Amino acid sequence: MPIKATPTPGKRLLSPADHTLIMIDFQSQMSFATKSIDAVALRNNAALISRAAAGFGVSTVLTTVAEKSFSGPMFEEITSAFPEEKLLDRTSMNTWEDAAVVARVSEIGKNRLVFAGLWTSVCIVGPTLSALDQGYEVYVIADACGDVSDEAHERAMQRMIQAGVQPMTSLQYLLELQRDWARTETYGMTTGIAKTYGGAYGLGIIYAKSMFGASEGH
Repeated sequence: MPIKATPTPGKRLLSPADHTLIMIDFQSQMSFATKSIDAVALRNNAALISRAAAGFGVSTVLTTVAEKSFSGPMFEEITSAFPEEKLLDRTSMNTWEDAAVVARVSEIGKNRLVFAGLWTSVCIVGPTLSALDQGYEVYVIADACGDVSDEAHERAMQRMIQAGVQPMTSLQYLLELQRDWARTETYGMTTGIAKTYGGAYGLGIIYAKSMFGASEGH
């Protein structure tokens, strides 16, 4: 029998209430050696997903490594989006081996986790593979991660994907949370984030709205 299509979103699509965003080691010392992505693009993408998560009310965990003694503060683009969120500082390279972070994830209680941070091959591979082993559904925002070389980043992404991690991008994350332009309560926020951090897409929104008052969904 033929399959009957219905206007229903796929279960693998993210929604604001069904996941926790975990942002790892967006710190100066880590970014100095990051070569797989331009530092400006990295900060921009980190800001985009931070604003998206904060605006949509996504549960979020922020964690650093050796903040005071070595790696420096987390990017202001992130911390300013979550002024009430406590930073969980660690000594472990694998975030999932830190009891305070894992306790926070368990307290939030979401079975779907989205990761972003530095470096892809160490601080993202470690917790994603560990979370997968414990039964979590895991996503990684690839262009909000970076590593010491293109090779290091790409091999890390391949390793995670082969293990079952689902990759996505920063702009994809924002638009997947919005998903329908008829959702007027978050329309202005979403297009505002896109205009500020969405690169050429954001310029297109600015142009369309300025020149002929365009509005998605109308």
